[in-house]
Amino acid sequence: MSLHIAILALQGAFAEHRKMLESLGAEVFEIRQKKDLTLKCDALILPGGESTTQGKLLRELELFEPLKKRIADGLPVLATCAGTILLAKQLADDPVTHFATMPIVVRRNAYGRQLSSFYADSNFSGIDQNLPMPFIRAPQIVDYDAEVELLASVGQKPVAVRYGNQVAMTFHPEITGNPAIHRCFLEKTVIPARKS
Repeated sequence: MSLHIAILALQGAFAEHRKMLESLGAEVFEIRQKKDLTLKCDALILPGGESTTQGKLLRELELFEPLKKRIADGLPVLATCAGTILLAKQLADDPVTHFATMPIVVRRNAYGRQLSSFYADSNFSGIDQNLPMPFIRAPQIVDYDAEVELLASVGQKPVAVRYGNQVAMTFHPEITGNPAIHRCFLEKTVIPARKS
């Protein structure tokens, strides 16, 4: 059973996600224009990058409303860094929101310029190993509703959460060379959603 995974490829770090997913046997395609939405899609990847630019391009290319509806209807989503900002229902430092399908509050570039990039190691729920977590000008999840499941934390701060079929993290698992998080997403979110 081949999985068809779409990656939003308007801006940002999408190539690394593609490589990771293809190494796991998934069929991957990139969403760049409206006609790409006609392709069979079992899940969506929202990569890191610049959330304001991604949000602007999503609207200009008429991708925003169709993708928001699919996410709200249960399409599995894996979001990293800027992708998490796109999903957040509220931004702590900006009145503008984007898809707003996940009940979390996110602060953009929360760690400031001096600490804009760092690595941590932590456990991730459902994965039986300590994982490397690179944070690059990372946002921070500052609050989340009770129905949101905490998947990972670093220094008592949440860095990965799940809400229904949406998995969001503030770090970049796609650049670690370790496919554990992508595999976990496919096995525990995408495949069950496809069977239901």
